[in-house]
Amino acid sequence: MKLDGKVAVVTGAASGMGKAIAELYAKEGAKVIVADLNLEGAEAVVNEISNNGGTAKSVKVNVAEREDIENMIDTAVNEYGTLDILVNNAGIMDGFEPIGEISDEKWDLIFNVNTKGVMQAIRKAVPIFLEKGKGVIVNTASTGGLNGAHAGVAYGASKHAVVGITKNTGFMYAQKGIRCNAIAPGAVETNIASSMKNVSEFGASRTQVAQAVIPRTGKPEEIAQVALFLASDESSFLNGTVVTADGGWTAAF
Repeated sequence: MKLDGKVAVVTGAASGMGKAIAELYAKEGAKVIVADLNLEGAEAVVNEISNNGGTAKSVKVNVAEREDIENMIDTAVNEYGTLDILVNNAGIMDGFEPIGEISDEKWDLIFNVNTKGVMQAIRKAVPIFLEKGKGVIVNTASTGGLNGAHAGVAYGASKHAVVGITKNTGFMYAQKGIRCNAIAPGAVETNIASSMKNVSEFGASRTQVAQAVIPRTGKPEEIAQVALFLASDESSFLNGTVVTADGGWTAAF
């Protein structure tokens, strides 16, 4: 098993890509903290992992709250003795608002969840990794973090920032045994659209230009396979990079 004996934290793990990642990590031998704001959903994932012979524990986490993030990491250490892998997967969408329509409140919400939460989780995990002399971070970015036509200004900027955090962290700690990489998923079949409120008609119409050339949508399990590769020793020479997993969508641009 590729993650035998490892301890992993996965945020946004009650559904979609996070659920698929948590389940695959457990199947590959990791003990998993299933973290999500939706505790009922997280507990269902834990039950499924347990029924399949894996080990997992659910934690209710609002990644916009520093106390929740710190409790999440502390729970991993207290429950399983350490932390080896941190997957920052939780995220929310904007409403396709261009900059002329975005409110301060929506901007702050998107950045608190998508970007600040990533920073705070990594900041909490790094001292553990430094003490161990090794550790792996996998961030869920987005093709919207590489391009400008896949969402609104807030989501796009927040995911561009995740790419920046990934590259900087990978470089800064490269000689300390810490690897930090990101996945940039394209169109994947998840429930992230449920977080969209007050969709901008203008913004949505502009993003349709790019969406019109999506070859196909991806499955959460396909993204989980990339996350497994990045968490395993098979990707030992990958650090500070972004793996695009979009079925060929952005190869057109």
